[in-house]
Amino acid sequence: MATTTTLAKAEDRVSTAGHAARITHVSKSFGGPAGGQLVLDDISLDVAPGEFVTLLGASGCGKSTLLNLVAGLDRPSAGTIETPGGRPALMFQEHALFPWLTAGKNIELALKLRGVPKAERRPEAERLLELVRLSGSYGKRVHELSGGMRQRVAMARALAQAGDLLLMDEPFAALDAITRDVLHDELTRIWRETNLSVLFVTHNVREAVRLAERVVLLSSRPGRIAREWTIDIPQPRRIEDAAVAELSLEITEELRGEIRRHGQH
Repeated sequence: MATTTTLAKAEDRVSTAGHAARITHVSKSFGGPAGGQLVLDDISLDVAPGEFVTLLGASGCGKSTLLNLVAGLDRPSAGTIETPGGRPALMFQEHALFPWLTAGKNIELALKLRGVPKAERRPEAERLLELVRLSGSYGKRVHELSGGMRQRVAMARALAQAGDLLLMDEPFAALDAITRDVLHDELTRIWRETNLSVLFVTHNVREAVRLAERVVLLSSRPGRIAREWTIDIPQPRRIEDAAVAELSLEITEELRGEIRRHGQH
């Protein structure tokens, strides 16, 4: 994993391996041999360097389970997962900030765990806060920040891990529509500036189309890749754009079909 104190320039972040993540015939079961439940079944998926991919599907289809496997928080029951750029950075739905630390110190903790020298942590934390447009917030406590600001700090902390791959598990689901839309813009800007690879989990079809270069639909449990769409709508996009709405309707119909086929409600 990289140990430099700044994010690499966009042109320098492209992996020489040809992929940021490679998921090959991955399956995951929970429980013992007799009562085991198959959650993911034979998933194969590559995320290219600098690519933004969303995983979409009904609740319980295994999206978060797959993200946890890619993050290394759990191991697949079968198959392999490769992340050539090192351990991915992970951002959850909840900000998971430590309330007794300031915004800056939360980011510094990630830098410390990465091995960044103490003298370099504060300048880097302040740079990352500036990147997420929270300049001047280094000394603020978590309770002083709005929900959207907390998620910005959480994003800065994830970026502090300096992974080539950013994993995001419904990070904006709990936010109001306006704040979520603003953070969509910010995430798109940061992704384009840094050339990070992003694997983003959501159950919101319009969010998936608004953000991604590619949308991957998982079937209901067990999760299998049901269909993929390449999104060629130019960025920046708006969630209310006609092209976004039209493609979202197509994907929603496919999602409904998957739910009907598997008897989910």
